[in-house]
Amino acid sequence: MFLPTTKQDINKLGWQKLDVIIVTGDVYIDSYYDGAAVIGRVLESQGWKVGIISQPDLENDDIMKLGEPRLFWGVTAGCVDSMVANYTALKKKKRSDDLTPGGENNRRPDRATIIYTNLIRRLFKNTVPIILGGIEASLRRIAHYDYWSDKIRRSVLFDAKADALVYGMGEKTIIEIADKISKNENWKDIRGLCYTASENLPKDYIEIPSFDEASKDKVKFAEMFETFYKNNDAFNAKGLLQKYDNRYLVQNPPQFLPSSEELDKIYSLPFKRDAHPFYKEQGKIKALETIQFSITSHRGCYGECNFCSIAVHQGRRIVSRSIDSILEDAKEITKQKDFKGYISDIGGPTANMFDSGCKVRNDKELCPDKRCVYPTVCKALINNHNSQTELLEKIRKINGIKKVFVSSGIRYDLIVEDKKNGERYLYDIVQHHVSGQMKIAPEHTNNNVLDIMGKNETYLIEFKKKFDELSKKIGKKQFLTYYFIAAHPGCSEGEMKELSNFLRDELRINPEQVQIFTPTPSTYSTLMYYTGFNPLSDKKVFVERDLVKKRRQKEIINNKIHVLHTNKKNTSKSYKSKFNDSF
Repeated sequence: MFLPTTKQDINKLGWQKLDVIIVTGDVYIDSYYDGAAVIGRVLESQGWKVGIISQPDLENDDIMKLGEPRLFWGVTAGCVDSMVANYTALKKKKRSDDLTPGGENNRRPDRATIIYTNLIRRLFKNTVPIILGGIEASLRRIAHYDYWSDKIRRSVLFDAKADALVYGMGEKTIIEIADKISKNENWKDIRGLCYTASENLPKDYIEIPSFDEASKDKVKFAEMFETFYKNNDAFNAKGLLQKYDNRYLVQNPPQFLPSSEELDKIYSLPFKRDAHPFYKEQGKIKALETIQFSITSHRGCYGECNFCSIAVHQGRRIVSRSIDSILEDAKEITKQKDFKGYISDIGGPTANMFDSGCKVRNDKELCPDKRCVYPTVCKALINNHNSQTELLEKIRKINGIKKVFVSSGIRYDLIVEDKKNGERYLYDIVQHHVSGQMKIAPEHTNNNVLDIMGKNETYLIEFKKKFDELSKKIGKKQFLTYYFIAAHPGCSEGEMKELSNFLRDELRINPEQVQIFTPTPSTYSTLMYYTGFNPLSDKKVFVERDLVKKRRQKEIINNKIHVLHTNKKNTSKSYKSKFNDSF
């Protein structure tokens, strides 16, 4: 049965009152790809009565339809930051939303976390605690640069006027919260939690620059972010304090990641792999086509690309499910009434990081001054594709499964560097797990831009050669699909022209998969976009802020316009005069 989302659902269960109500900006899909569903199912597994209100109508009392919970409200904007969901990188309103019935982008408000919380406060006076979660809350938990208002905003916890905020992957934290609130015990000391306080502050926490300092001084903002970023691993992170006038944001140390056994239990919960009928009848849900018959094999990413928020939200460590757990998942999928024999994807943030990681620091603090795959793949990394090769082979043999696709992104540098099993893995992927095209994400080819992105550049041509050779060997016409980013910090029209020439001369392609960089909260690339400075190299970087010129960068790759090489001296001079603020 689905988690209740209507009064009729509650009546069928014979319940009088819910313990927890989760309000989400996404349509309710009962899948482990839906964060609200995961938290709901995890709480349900502990015996709590949980309901979900999906995309409440702000013009009526829709948010009141399940009553008031006994323990707490959970509020999330959904699987994507609401501003990213609602606007393009050129700040135009998006017309479609894959997580809304019917596909029209008309159900998720801007800054949904704040809107939903304020709505609860208005309609339920003196209500039980309101606890924020999800990626919007997680990445906006401290003072942060907001691209859409072009300013530093306060922690979303202050703007929403909620009681607490769960950051990161919140299953363990939310279980502890429910248990302690039910026992009337203090719950503000739980790991993975942020709250506000004006007194009785923890003594051993690090005080980062205040909101006032960070919003006025870019040096202070960079200092704040560096401390924040370096305190995200549970094995060595300290708690943080940030002052806002006469109050403080208190960020407790991160929650410990689940073990593989714990992850297996979460993914074995009775998800329906479908949208709740109440919402499904309102229109087609495009996201369902992607996730309904997909399998998550692991969490986390040690790639640490500077434009990506996964390291801050899911963590730099890989936590993989057991092969047995994934196989059971696949067998359950074959029992679904709409299943036609095709598994859409098996992977995680990066598909081929399954069952891999640092061989010397699995249970220790991560290297504070070193990255796993940049500028080269670390020798201490367990980079062995044998486990995923074995997993895919076993899934292919399950009765009822015709084809298993690997649609999640693949780090081709890891394949090239795995001298023992990398080529065998690629051979299996090419032969069995792609449908004509394989996705990879070089992002750029200019060395300076790649360096600012935190990506290496030495493997693309070698990987393409291997892919082409293997495709030819098995007699298939297959292609690589490349993803590139325009207007990233450090990238001017000159670098995009260079990329365009490389694609024409070396790869001989005309790619359509080009996206304009969107500064999102809590990433190094966004820090560079705001400050015009790269703290990782102590150098200034060019930042394209003009929306028309951002679009031109993308059009260079799409061959819609022809642009002469940029005069870099003039660009630098113009840049220095405009952005020589604080450094």
